[in-house]
Amino acid sequence: MSSKLFSQNTLSGVYSLRGIREMAAAFEFNTEGKFRFYYAYGAIDRNAEGTYTIEGTKIILKSTKEAGKDFNIKSQSQNSNNYRIQVIAPNPYLLKHIRAACFVGKEQTEYFSDDSGLIEIDKASIDSIFLQHSLYPDIFSKIKDEENRNTFFEVELKPSLVQVSFKGIDLEIAGDELHCLPNYFLPFENIRFVKE
Repeated sequence: MSSKLFSQNTLSGVYSLRGIREMAAAFEFNTEGKFRFYYAYGAIDRNAEGTYTIEGTKIILKSTKEAGKDFNIKSQSQNSNNYRIQVIAPNPYLLKHIRAACFVGKEQTEYFSDDSGLIEIDKASIDSIFLQHSLYPDIFSKIKDEENRNTFFEVELKPSLVQVSFKGIDLEIAGDELHCLPNYFLPFENIRFVKE
């Protein structure tokens, strides 16, 4: 492989987020096909690391974090007539920011945890339940599928919550800038990272 071709398939350097107030974020790429990511927004700090590939002008990120695995089911039972989910976390502040997406067929209804981490769902039958943390959004974590008849779930937040999986988020190379579309993690227009 020639060095010219190799340089077209790799990146090197730091690309910092521009244009979004009160948010700091940056990608650091190396020529071995690895990246690191840092993010700070208010009291929320996040990170990621992994590998990347370039296809044309698209950068495809593969984080070491496994997507859809931010919650661990500690216990489950058929103790309740309606569905209930109890979230536990070492930091009580994290309990009140959990979003549950519940499906019956293709119909979706959303519920949110109270200050104690309890989500009460006023439906007698649900096909599937997915959870996402509002302060640390990533791909939803499935805790119930159609085969699971349990109605009560005790789940805990995993430490991987602070990492970003980047599943389904690709970057587009535009000169010395990287762009991406609004997504579950960065729901903003005109997202651009500029090479330092």
